[in-house]
Amino acid sequence: MFSFSGKENDHLFSRRRCVLVNGPVIVGAGPSGLAVGACLREQGVPFVVVERADCIASLWQKRTYDRLKLHLPKQFCQLPKHPFPDHFPEYPTKKQFIDYLESYANKFDIKPQFNESVQSAKYDDACRLWRVKSVSNFDGSEVEYICQWLVVATGENAECVVPEIDGLKEFKGEVLHASQYKSGERFSGKKVLVVGCGNSGMEVSLDLCNHNAEPSMVVRSSVHVLPREILGRSTIELATLMLAWLPLWLVDKIVLLFSWIIFGNMEKYGLKRPKMGPLELKQNANGKTPVLDIGALEKIRSGEVKVVPGIKRFSSGAVDLVDGQTLDIDAVVLATGYRSNVPYWLHETEFFKKDGFPNTPFPNGWKGKAGLYAVGFTRKGLAGVSIDALKISQDIGKVWTEDLQQMKQKAPRLRRCISQF
Repeated sequence: MFSFSGKENDHLFSRRRCVLVNGPVIVGAGPSGLAVGACLREQGVPFVVVERADCIASLWQKRTYDRLKLHLPKQFCQLPKHPFPDHFPEYPTKKQFIDYLESYANKFDIKPQFNESVQSAKYDDACRLWRVKSVSNFDGSEVEYICQWLVVATGENAECVVPEIDGLKEFKGEVLHASQYKSGERFSGKKVLVVGCGNSGMEVSLDLCNHNAEPSMVVRSSVHVLPREILGRSTIELATLMLAWLPLWLVDKIVLLFSWIIFGNMEKYGLKRPKMGPLELKQNANGKTPVLDIGALEKIRSGEVKVVPGIKRFSSGAVDLVDGQTLDIDAVVLATGYRSNVPYWLHETEFFKKDGFPNTPFPNGWKGKAGLYAVGFTRKGLAGVSIDALKISQDIGKVWTEDLQQMKQKAPRLRRCISQF
């Protein structure tokens, strides 16, 4: 495809490759990319998975804390075609989930192109194919993948969100994002400010307590905290069962009633509930997930975790809060979440919004135009991933089968070039 001459051009050629892919390119080797790959393998469709990290599921392997467990029962978190092992507990640990994903990739022979960061992806109207350009993390060499289908599987949590907070750069203590937090062991005896009150903020605060640190958790807005289980059953599982028979608003009221019976009035601890119910809020455009309590609320009640309002500004060794309080602190953990990175590399303006999520909400946000697909953007966890992965593989598999049948009916001639790795 390229023509070069001379030593300088020979060097350039060695750093650039063009690969014609006989099937889709999947960007991302997390659970979303693996699920699509497995379903395509079942359909007999070849594919290439491109991953910027050096392993599958890098978010789980490199950017999560040690004590993490799945917050939902395993049946809500397994990927298509391969359930969790029977001996796994109802809420698998981080290590168990990673082991499951490794076995999943092995079972379906998914071998990503690791350490390749996708820089751009653009549809070529002239040849009606996608051009996906990646750069090696090692030597900067470039690869351009040319394919009929592009599956965006980078998900909702591709990049850390680090907010601009007045004075934070002046703070002399340690500042880290929750993705860098592993354990509270090294914070023993220290005063730590946890910024954020979602599932990560709550669990980091709990972990800090368990390692004899003194955490204060910033709660700027209202938040739904629900028990992980009600009457010995998963709260989300019960809610899902009720939704089959009852309207959403009524299920919300039932769940909140049980939460009040179990937790009592949480406002006196500084935790105000949103006016919208937890399930309705989750299905809202913002997709805000309720917190499933695994012990942090008990620490808040006992005063071991101090709930504080919003931040006004930081100084070298303290933080001023909006209510006039000043706290002396030794470290800051930013449990401020993640965001999609799709707008930075995908040159497409119809299917994805500026925030990196599909314009069309679940269950119809999996397919765009010209062979573009998205998986892992449903805000419905791994259950949503599985639903979209099956739809995508079936859609591509149908076209793939039709193409093969047409090729058999015609005189023998090459329709596609296949590059073997």
